Amino acid sequence: MDSTAQSIDQRIADEIGARQAQVVAAIGLLDEGATVPFIARYRKEVTAGLDDGQLRTLEDRLRYLRELEQRREAILSNIQEQGKLTPELAGVIKVADTKTRLEDLYLPYKVKRRTKGQIAREAGLEPLADALLAEPTLNPQDEAKKYVNGDGEEGKKIIDVKAALDGAKFILMEKFAENAELVGKLRTFLQTQGQASARLIDGKENDGGKFRDYYEYDELLSKIPSHRALAIFRGRNEGVLSVSVTVGESAAGSAKVVHPCEAMVARFWGVRDQGRAGDQWLNEVVHWTWQVKLLGHLETDLLGEIRERAEQGAIQVFADNLKDLLLAAPAGQKATIGLDPGLRTGVKLAVVDGTGKVLDHCAIFPTPPQKRLQEAEAVLLKLCQQHNVGLITIGNGT
Repeated sequence: MDSTAQSIDQRIADEIGARQAQVVAAIGLLDEGATVPFIARYRKEVTAGLDDGQLRTLEDRLRYLRELEQRREAILSNIQEQGKLTPELAGVIKVADTKTRLEDLYLPYKVKRRTKGQIAREAGLEPLADALLAEPTLNPQDEAKKYVNGDGEEGKKIIDVKAALDGAKFILMEKFAENAELVGKLRTFLQTQGQASARLIDGKENDGGKFRDYYEYDELLSKIPSHRALAIFRGRNEGVLSVSVTVGESAAGSAKVVHPCEAMVARFWGVRDQGRAGDQWLNEVVHWTWQVKLLGHLETDLLGEIRERAEQGAIQVFADNLKDLLLAAPAGQKATIGLDPGLRTGVKLAVVDGTGKVLDHCAIFPTPPQKRLQEAEAVLLKLCQQHNVGLITIGNGT
C-alpha cells in the first residue's frame, strides 16, 4: 500500500472511530462495486461490524480525499512545469487538508487570461509597485514620472503618470489577493463573523410576498438554519431578493466605516495611514483589492458552502421523517409476532406490543431435522392468546 492510500485509510479510520483494517476492508468492497446497504447487511464479518452510518461517512470521505489527492498531484505537476515549484511551496501543498486550502495555494500559479496586472508587469511597472509598497514615504506621483515613456514600444508604452500608477495598482492588487495565508484568514473570519444579508430588490414589492420575512434579513453564516438559507436562495433565484455577505457595520450599509476585512488586508501587508506621501494611494489599493478581487470571490465561496450545507440539512430532515414513516406500524398499533425462519438453529420468534416493546421471545423447531411441529404449534397458540396478538410476520430467511 502506498503512503497516500495509507494516509487516507488512517485518516478515515480516525474520523469514524474505527480501526484502519476495518476501513481497508470496506474500501476494498466499495472498489469492487458493492453498495453501502449491501456491505452493512451482508459483509459485517469482512468489515468487523461497521454500521450503515460509518460506511456512508467512509464512502463520502473516501471520494473527497481521493479527489483531493488527484487535485494535489495535478497542481504540483502544473507548478513544476512552470518552473516555480520550490521545496517550501511543495511542502505546504502536500499538507493542505482541504480542497479550498489547496486552491488558495494554487491561485497565484493558476493559468489565467492575460490580466491588467500582467500587462503592467510586461510594461516594466513592477519595480514601481514594489517601491511604493516598501517605502510609503515616497511620493507616488514623483516616482511614477520616472516610468512615463510616451514614445515606448507598443504594449509597453506608459503615456502619463496616471497610467503608471494604475499599472502599479493592478500589480499590487493581484499580489495582495493571491496570498493564500491572507485569503485563508479572511475566509475564516467571514465564516465566523459574516452575515447572510437578504434585501428586497427595488420594484419587486408586489412579486415576492412569500419572501416578505426576508426583505431585510441578516443572520450569521455560522448559525443560519437550512430552511431560512434555502428560502433566501429561492428568493434570489426568482429575482426578488439580493443576497450578500456582510460584517458588522457594513450590514447597515455605512459607506464611512472601513470593512473589517479591508482592515485585515491592510494589516497583513503593513499598510497604515500615518500621513506619509504614499499612504493614501496604498490605502486605495487595499480598498480596491477587497472590493474588486476578494469580496466577490469569497462571497461566492461562502454562499456556496451555506447552500450546500442547507441542502444536506434539508435532505437529512426528509430522511429522518421518512425513516419514522417507514418504521411506523403499517397495520396500526397491534401486538405482533415476528418469525425469522431457520432450519438447524430453529425459527426465532419475538412478540412486541403495539408500541414496539418486546414482550417475549424464544425459538421453535417445526422443521427438519428436529420436526417438533406440535410443540411449535402449542407455543404459537399460547403466545397469541397470552398477548392478544393481532398480526404475525414472517421473514424471508436471509
